[in-house]
Amino acid sequence: MSQLTMREAISRGLREALEDNDVFLMGEDIGAYGGAYAVTRGFLEEYGAERIRDTPISEAVFMGAAVGAAMAGMRPIVEMMTINFTMLAMDQIVNHAAKLRYMSNGQFKVPLVIRTVTGGGAQLAATHSQSLEGWYASVPGLKVAVPSTPSDALGLLSTAVADDNPVLFAEHALLYGSRGEVPDDRFQVAFGQANLLRTGGDVTIVAYSRMVHVAMEAAELLKSTKGVEAEVIDLRTLRPFDAETVVESVKKTSRAVVVEETWRTGGFAAEIVSTVQEEAFDYLDGPVARVGGDDIPAPYASALEAASIPNAQRVLAAIESAFGI
Repeated sequence: MSQLTMREAISRGLREALEDNDVFLMGEDIGAYGGAYAVTRGFLEEYGAERIRDTPISEAVFMGAAVGAAMAGMRPIVEMMTINFTMLAMDQIVNHAAKLRYMSNGQFKVPLVIRTVTGGGAQLAATHSQSLEGWYASVPGLKVAVPSTPSDALGLLSTAVADDNPVLFAEHALLYGSRGEVPDDRFQVAFGQANLLRTGGDVTIVAYSRMVHVAMEAAELLKSTKGVEAEVIDLRTLRPFDAETVVESVKKTSRAVVVEETWRTGGFAAEIVSTVQEEAFDYLDGPVARVGGDDIPAPYASALEAASIPNAQRVLAAIESAFGI
């Protein structure tokens, strides 16, 4: 096992993918500049301009080109500098990439990976700090991966590259420097299999991406301050969504709280809550709690921005309010 940052793990995953001659990378500033978050630093010199393609600042154009390349038999990996910019290419992602395999009755495959940066907390203000992966998880034909650790980032990326369907791969901006153990051999993490990070019998906490770290902090605080043992589930992917693991945990604990960074209104957490209440209603000791970001555009000021994003104390407050523990 090696100790890698998430940035290093994703870079390794891209290098492994580039061993396949059908794989190439494209995106804004990924070549000479080395990527906005330095994930592709040195790639241009190592692989050349044919396989590491800097693009114009036109997301619709290069996303459309990537969809066409995937249909033609290549396996493009597109870096969208931030998930906020994917809105400029939503027609290509939602109406083309996600639907072409279905509409062609399988005659065309679209093996496309869209790497993009999600989340707030970096003082990038309202138009650059959104968490839109839940939007894309509502689209049939797309898969959505949301890693929280370096190991999962590498394993999920390997799975995404091998998939013949389009995958949105959302990397949280504040997790690039996080460090963890990663297997030295090549491996994959299956889509649709959540990770049970912590076992407990009193309450289930469900989260993904950076909120997994918030959930783990909340669980430790529950134990140290109240003697409450929380079970923590990292979803890893939103589509496919591993409902079975979540429901089985809730049947054991009888209490659940879902934590996500995006706005509380309309978030993917509501889908999780609905699933739990449909499939485990008779096991619940109270309503499923939901902790989300404030329903406001992200502030620029660091203190205000931090106040708008869920933290461990907000998770504890939600659990106390819903269940009295």
